[in-house]
Amino acid sequence: MLFIDETDRQIIELLQEDAKMNVKELAEQLHITKTPIYERIKRLEREGIISQYVALVDKAKISPYIIVFCAVTLDVQKADFIAEFNEKILEIPEVVECYLTGGVFDFILKVIVKDLASYNDFATGKLATLPNVSQIQSSFVLTEVKHTTSFPLL
Repeated sequence: MLFIDETDRQIIELLQEDAKMNVKELAEQLHITKTPIYERIKRLEREGIISQYVALVDKAKISPYIIVFCAVTLDVQKADFIAEFNEKILEIPEVVECYLTGGVFDFILKVIVKDLASYNDFATGKLATLPNVSQIQSSFVLTEVKHTTSFPLL
């Protein structure tokens, strides 16, 4: 784990809210001159703490969609079977997040599809056909109450 101080934290928090905020704006908000802000951002990027900048899209303005959380259980939980599942899931564009979990299920997936018919195609034609998948339980999102891309700096 790399060391970040309070100023680094403030820079990261501001950039997570608005990645287009320029060095001058950051300097004004933090009451620090531009040069140290610029140097800190470059160090955070170089050290991989800031890994990329992205554009967040309002999904509802592009097309209709539904979000589904899938809890997946594997037949066998050996390392090579888990690695194979990981590799296969990376190739499926509908899966936007995937977590190996401890507890009742082996994986939790966040899936985005156009509609229920598309989800059925995904579940039966892609997910259920993966080797070693024994069970899939799905929960459909009715309302997205909170969604943030900001990582809380604990």
